[in-house]
Amino acid sequence: MSGPDRVMPDSETAYAKINLALHVRRRLPDGYHALETIFAFLDRGDVISAEPGDGVTLEIEGPFADGLSAIDNLVVQAARLLADQSGVKQGARIRLDKRLPVASGIGGGSADAAATLRLLNRLWRLGLTTAELADIAKPLGADVPACVASRTCRGTGIGQDLEPVADGDLRGTAALLVNPLVPVSTADIFAAWDGIDRGALESGQALQSARNGRNDLQPPAVAMVPILTGIVAMLEDCQPLVARMSGSGATCFGLFESLAEARDAERRCRGAKVPIWTMTGMIR
Repeated sequence: MSGPDRVMPDSETAYAKINLALHVRRRLPDGYHALETIFAFLDRGDVISAEPGDGVTLEIEGPFADGLSAIDNLVVQAARLLADQSGVKQGARIRLDKRLPVASGIGGGSADAAATLRLLNRLWRLGLTTAELADIAKPLGADVPACVASRTCRGTGIGQDLEPVADGDLRGTAALLVNPLVPVSTADIFAAWDGIDRGALESGQALQSARNGRNDLQPPAVAMVPILTGIVAMLEDCQPLVARMSGSGATCFGLFESLAEARDAERRCRGAKVPIWTMTGMIR
């Protein structure tokens, strides 16, 4: 299936996050890093569904369910945090259909937590705004507030200071995600960053800023997962608008002017006969 996922009214898509550019500026005393990024979101991802239940429970299924804990999962943490913050006494039986690779730089766990907040906000009839949900989401991780809105935006600070970005040049573009099926540790990649500030992310239209930007975590990720060099090269051979690694990896992306071009690039990448996972879709 290559089009947008169809979800039921009691379901919510956890949209895959793409860092179009990621500039790491400095290490912070608390272990986080000051960064500048442009977040964009594919119209596909994991799927969260829920129904009323006693307490908060989670079942996990899907192609990337193996090895995931249903006890301390971010989905459960998000549900309990929302219940605590809103004083809700209701419970929920939650199901996670895990379609995105784990530890892959496209916000899988963060997007799952964000989708859980959006879904339970409806199920529990809380009436919270997106901004209120994003504020509740902050303790769950640096990317979760951006994933709550799942719209193109600029992130600064540790990625939680969000502001709108002009995205006229990004609307209507499609994306191909390619992952070598090698999980990477975000903490390890950040720890391997060389500490050199290579300058700010320019302002302006989202796509143009991204094309003129970079991902400062790509070099340390390539050092740990050398196959990433070949994956980016495969994407670049398909003549994308831009191609690079997303987040801390190991998923790489290419942006294309149409879904047909993205699907053609997907066929070409799969023809290389190397173990990869792919997903195509439109930028939301």
